[in-house]
Amino acid sequence: MLLIPAIDLKDGACVRLRQGEMEDSTVYSEDPAATARRWLEAGARRLHIVDLNGAFAGRPENEPAIRAITAEAGDVPVQLGGGIRDLETIEAHLNAGVSYVILGTAAVRDPGLVRQAATEFPGHVMVGLDARDGKVAVEGWSKMTGHDVADLARKFEDYGVEAIVYTDIGRDGMLTGPNVEATAALARSLRIPVIASGGIHTLADIRALKGVEGEGITGAITGRAIYEGTLDFVEANEVAEDHAG
Repeated sequence: MLLIPAIDLKDGACVRLRQGEMEDSTVYSEDPAATARRWLEAGARRLHIVDLNGAFAGRPENEPAIRAITAEAGDVPVQLGGGIRDLETIEAHLNAGVSYVILGTAAVRDPGLVRQAATEFPGHVMVGLDARDGKVAVEGWSKMTGHDVADLARKFEDYGVEAIVYTDIGRDGMLTGPNVEATAALARSLRIPVIASGGIHTLADIRALKGVEGEGITGAITGRAIYEGTLDFVEANEVAEDHAG
């Protein structure tokens, strides 16, 4: 299982939000490239970037920082979400060195975009589904929808997306532990991989997700825990990548 450090960008800096609130953010670094280097040197085999300004504005807002991170990453894959609403933006990000784009709000609002993107850029498109109590939220979690997360995920699977990034928004940034049961249930209902996100706090959380890896969970994104020190990335990465289970 991949353990994927999150680099959340706001106004060019690396931050973390609590409960998706832009006003409730903590700045961890003013140097995104140095942050990327830190996790790469610690053994990360993939990086996760969120353009927070882009997620709220509906268009890319942190391109210089994103380019700096992809340049630092080199051959290590980078996945990016936030503010990706059209094929032109997807193409621009892929051309700039991003390996995977993650469609979130746009996927829910415009499923046809997902179908087009997965067709035009096969192997490079993921969908991020943020959910509370099994229902999907959009626009930086500011709006709840009536969509069932598993139903939407299966639709996007049929469209040919590479993976589903699943976030339990009741837990993200709160260090309360991931929703392992809901994540595993979603993975069981799909053929494509699920990447878990939200709530990881300690090594026990990594072990819990590792325990259901066989359901189809190929990665876990961690942010606040590795920045605040409740999770040692090197140690956690060894657990996540332990092929003996």
